[in-house]
Amino acid sequence: MALSPLALHQLAETVLGCVCATLDTTAAEVPGQPGCPCRACVVPGPPAWDGCTDPCGGGEGPGGQLTVHVARTYPSTAFPIEDRQVQGARGCTPPATTAVDLVVTLLRCAPTVDDTGCPPSCDELAAAAQIVHVDLTSIYNALLCCLPSTGTRRRGPQFALGQGRVLEPQGGCMGVEQRVTVALPNCGCPAEGESP
Repeated sequence: MALSPLALHQLAETVLGCVCATLDTTAAEVPGQPGCPCRACVVPGPPAWDGCTDPCGGGEGPGGQLTVHVARTYPSTAFPIEDRQVQGARGCTPPATTAVDLVVTLLRCAPTVDDTGCPPSCDELAAAAQIVHVDLTSIYNALLCCLPSTGTRRRGPQFALGQGRVLEPQGGCMGVEQRVTVALPNCGCPAEGESP
């Protein structure tokens, strides 16, 4: 049996929840670190950089924008290697795994020039750099530690962490991006101990 029609979206929602919870935990541990932004959602593609204002929602919660989107899917018989085998020779026989590339993007406000045209101070830039570095580490930790505990099977899904990077500031926003490839089994088979 092929993937469930909601498999990709449910995976993206799960990753969003893991990252948001970790950002809130980190904010409680690191003074001055904002938590999960009030704008956190699964989006249909790369996010528009239009939601990094502080604070959003009339002062409710940290500003910024956290998004998760599916970048691509591909068949894999030896995860995470892409399978190039010809399909269709034996009816609807899916590969053992569908690999899903997800992208987690977190945007925050960046220090900008003041009303007199002066650039941000080194202290402001250092504080912004700390926020970005803690955000990147938090997202990495969320995927590494939370993702294995998700799923309906005894163990969570297999995954391969991809590149994490700091994004170049744009329009008063700064941010980070973390990629992860997750293996979804192409089977409606019950988990161990479940009846069919």
